Amino acid sequence: MLTPLNGGLVLAGLALAFVGAAVSVYAVTLTGLLVGAGAGYLFAPNVVGLVAVDGAVLTAGAVAVGGLIGGFLAYAGLSFAVLGIGGVVGGFAGRFAVGPVYAADAAGIEGTALLVGATLAGVAVGALFGFVLTRTTLVIASALIGAAFASRSLTPASFEAAAAETTVEPLLFDLSKPAFLAVFVLGALSQLGLFRFGYVTKLVGLLPGARRWTADDDRDGDADAA
Repeated sequence: MLTPLNGGLVLAGLALAFVGAAVSVYAVTLTGLLVGAGAGYLFAPNVVGLVAVDGAVLTAGAVAVGGLIGGFLAYAGLSFAVLGIGGVVGGFAGRFAVGPVYAADAAGIEGTALLVGATLAGVAVGALFGFVLTRTTLVIASALIGAAFASRSLTPASFEAAAAETTVEPLLFDLSKPAFLAVFVLGALSQLGLFRFGYVTKLVGLLPGARRWTADDDRDGDADAA
């Protein structure tokens, strides 16, 4: 069922997927808000019973506070946020896309070591891309995260299950799903086109605050815009 919350996440996902890197100050802040809200939601069950507040109210408060903290930290430290986003996306790809290929025939400690190694390598590569290729990292990361929400590969129910089971397994999804791939590819190509044909300058000029920082060049994308 498409509830207002689900609909809002779909719209936020589409915005991230198609114009995320073009207006990076908004995209990074929105990503930080979503990540912070998700972290707050996952954290809430740990304090239920410790605070004399209704569970639903406590969860709503944790989501709101987590979202505000995540959004503020992302806005205040945009360059570091891009490194973090690159590292998270790289770690995800290393653990759940690359790692299983090498660990398929391994078991026990050896298999675990391969998965951990692939995850750490993914984090390192993602963070490096975030530092050297800021714009490209934002395009890929915003398209991937946006596609996950827009295609409903990630939904509030996914986070509910993850919070209940205290595991990230419910947040994992098939990267080959047609709906996810369609939004991801179209979103990434659309964003690359925005940069290639100079539409970024027009977009930034229309949106208040976006000139504070925008990833308009991979060589100096982490510098403040004039």
